[in-house]
Amino acid sequence: MIKIKAIFLSLLLIFNFSSISNSQNIPNSFADLAEKLIPSVVNISTTQTVVERSNPFPNFQFPPGSPFGDMFKEFGTPQERQSSALGSGFIIDEEGIVVTNNHVIEGAEDIVVQVNGEKKFNAKVIGADPLSDIAVLKIESKEKFLPVRFGDSDKARIGDWVIAIGNPFGLGGTVTSGIISARNRSIGLSRYEDYIQTDASINSGNSGGPLFDMNGDVIGINTAILGRSGNVGIGFSIPSNSAKIVIDQLIEFGETKRGWLGVRIQDVTKEIAEVEKLDEPRGALVASVAPNSPSEKAGVKSGDIILEFNGEKIEQMKELPIIVARTEVGKKVKVKIWRNKKEITKTITLGRLETSEDFKISEKKEELPKETLIENLKIKVRKLSDQDIKTRNLPNQTNGLVITSIEKNSPLTGSIEVNSIILEAQKKKIRTVQDLNQALKQVLNSNQKTILLVIYNSQNQKRYIGVKLD
Repeated sequence: MIKIKAIFLSLLLIFNFSSISNSQNIPNSFADLAEKLIPSVVNISTTQTVVERSNPFPNFQFPPGSPFGDMFKEFGTPQERQSSALGSGFIIDEEGIVVTNNHVIEGAEDIVVQVNGEKKFNAKVIGADPLSDIAVLKIESKEKFLPVRFGDSDKARIGDWVIAIGNPFGLGGTVTSGIISARNRSIGLSRYEDYIQTDASINSGNSGGPLFDMNGDVIGINTAILGRSGNVGIGFSIPSNSAKIVIDQLIEFGETKRGWLGVRIQDVTKEIAEVEKLDEPRGALVASVAPNSPSEKAGVKSGDIILEFNGEKIEQMKELPIIVARTEVGKKVKVKIWRNKKEITKTITLGRLETSEDFKISEKKEELPKETLIENLKIKVRKLSDQDIKTRNLPNQTNGLVITSIEKNSPLTGSIEVNSIILEAQKKKIRTVQDLNQALKQVLNSNQKTILLVIYNSQNQKRYIGVKLD
């Protein structure tokens, strides 16, 4: 009995010690940290002139949705008014260099920065980057300011404590706390997304403000919230390691200089990995290669799967653009590629994205009749015409079949859209309906039952699609 009591007491002591040691990680207060950091966080207010036309019929309202409402506005008297917006930012240099979001200052004619809730200064834009939503300002003053430093966002872990400081709803110097909820989030706001998700309260006006770790280092720039009505405990921050590359370039050059490969890429699906005899779905599939691009010069081809770039493995397609963009322009990099069921290596000298033709994407759509039913795919197609090539601005030698309709129970539903053009099937060019039916028959008579199609989608982007046949 004495032995049992001793064991129970020991277990109780271990449990209490464990609880105490865990509780030591929870801050008793953020007060000291907040007091130190608040002077470095600024409130940003911007103004711009908006031209509006007054209603020529002030006592008459057109019904909602009526086209006459907008039409008659054109006859009103032009009136100018000042539009204002609020945001946040933080000082990174004692000379008054401030970081914020591009959308906070975009289109602004006047920018006023308020430091520590007291002094107000005018500021000018040093450089801004819409693609990453980052802007750098310079406070127009000879005063010395208190800067904060960047931390290593790669070391930030899910569950780590963080605090956000900003200017929500114009209430400057507001401190909120929470944890890192997730990493590597993509929510469709910009081209380069690798957000830190946090449950620290972030609201309108917090944009451009800093997300701090418990050392007082900036590990993120608060950029977005889920749900425009206000905070729901899901906020997103640009990681400091990605942001710092852009910020340094904006300070040095006034613009960004991103690496450029010159390829359009897509996800490697389970079906594509199966056809290509890749061990698992990974990497980035090259859908097309831009003419005269670094990739074309290095011998990269459509259908290649990029597995590794400059020593970094590519697990998901979305990782590649982020890694390439932060790589120095002109650098020679080793790229590991999966081609013809084996791994090869190419050396590519990176170009600059901002000066490339590939930087501007054009979107065009078209259609035309005369259709044939492809029973095994449950789609209707017609032959690509010269008019298609002209109106859709396709390469002159393009051949293929235009998809004119897709049945609900088609195996292509959800992966291909109407007006896509089938260019290849099983790595053989498709010129006629007979070519496609022959490729389908070959697959259906095999054990694989997966057909690999190469298409142009309705935006003229080349895509590889793996389709399971019944």
